[in-house]
Amino acid sequence: MGVNGRQCLMMASSNYLDLAGHPDVVAAAQSAAETYGTAAGGSRLINGNLALHEALEGDLARFCGFETALVFSTGYMANLGVLTTMATSTDVVVSDELNHASIIDGCRLSGADTRIFRHSDPDDLAKVLAGCAGYRRRILMLDGVFSMDGDISPLADLVPIAREHDAVVVVDDAHGIGALGATGRGTIEQEQIAVDVLVGNLGKSLGSFGAFVCCSATVKDLLINSARSFIFTCAVAPPALGAARRALRIVQDEPDRILRLRRRAGLLRDGLRSAGYDTGLSSTQIIPAIVHEGRRAMVLAERALERGIYAQGIRYPSVPVGAARIRFTPSAGHTEEEISQVVDVFATLRETV
Repeated sequence: MGVNGRQCLMMASSNYLDLAGHPDVVAAAQSAAETYGTAAGGSRLINGNLALHEALEGDLARFCGFETALVFSTGYMANLGVLTTMATSTDVVVSDELNHASIIDGCRLSGADTRIFRHSDPDDLAKVLAGCAGYRRRILMLDGVFSMDGDISPLADLVPIAREHDAVVVVDDAHGIGALGATGRGTIEQEQIAVDVLVGNLGKSLGSFGAFVCCSATVKDLLINSARSFIFTCAVAPPALGAARRALRIVQDEPDRILRLRRRAGLLRDGLRSAGYDTGLSSTQIIPAIVHEGRRAMVLAERALERGIYAQGIRYPSVPVGAARIRFTPSAGHTEEEISQVVDVFATLRETV
């Protein structure tokens, strides 16, 4: 890709399966634009509901194993919509301490009480849920893959605890759909566990734009009629819908893309560790190189860019003070030689920065 007029190796994109530029995906976007135009022209409840929205929702529901699905304009809006619709002032949301900002904001806007449990800690979750008996509804809200550390929520340990306390389970698997599980169905497939509501993203592994919620028909109807972030916004544009449908078929038809992503991520993670970097709890395609001090992270990113590697420095407030890092996100499109190049550059920089 080009950055400031020079070609660089992109290591900071969420285009995990390298589908955003795939000829078939681009062609599908073009075809959708030719058929439906470049915009939906309004909100879904007024005039913007297209057959293409409903076709994609059917595809997504079948792929993820749910009764139905609903497409939202962004992942942020999907989480806000789910939480502000399902949770009210008589309810409680139990949330992992490292959940995404959109989940935090959704909890605040819902008016529900929010209880936080220690990151991925089953014992602490059980303790927190035990104190939530008096609420009308209990909702456990989790990220499937945590976007700064690249670790996976231990759903197989957490969900049974939620069931013991009659809690609804919602998982935002923005970074897991298309990347994890035997067939790319995400964290719930990898953990072999069922949840009540699944939030996914079209702009990462599926190389398009937008988001979706997989759920029951009852929940979908509630979201359509109550979720303000769905009702009061323009519908996803036809080119993005066409691209997402085609990308989803490629995920199913070309499982080797998922395997390549995992191999490249493993190669990069092992290489960075061998070079002396702390990659934390990462077990996915999100790989932090934790360098602690914010200024050092940004200098490392600048020096790497000078050497043709685009890898973004992350510092407070995106991560806690003292946890600054370079956040790598390799894709299925990277070669082993390119991964080795990245490791060599950062091994050298570690000795000088």
